[in-house]
Amino acid sequence: MDNLTNEQPFPSEEGRHHESGYPHICSVLEILGAKWAFLVIAELHRGPRRFQQLLRDIAVVRTQSLTNVLRHLERSGIVHREVYPSVPVTVEYSLTDKGRDFQAALREMENWAIRWGNSVRE
Repeated sequence: MDNLTNEQPFPSEEGRHHESGYPHICSVLEILGAKWAFLVIAELHRGPRRFQQLLRDIAVVRTQSLTNVLRHLERSGIVHREVYPSVPVTVEYSLTDKGRDFQAALREMENWAIRWGNSVRE
């Protein structure tokens, strides 16, 4: 079962205290902790997509999970949802400036995983 089945699947940052020494990173991880968030951001980095295009391009994600992660990323300011008045209504998703800016961080995380990913101990 997916982690994102409720309307508000992630706790609000308001009133929360991060006890670690990295409160800003914890806030980012709350955004990216959404199941499939990385895949959606990576796909939208290639350009705007309609819902069905995203669903086809990210074949491992179910419809409800994609809906939930898009809503979460939209609330977080990472994804922009544009509704076009057509019949049927057309909805297109794209990255905001905040979402596009995050690509540099994702590349660094990928580089770190390449350097250290194989050194995981069991």
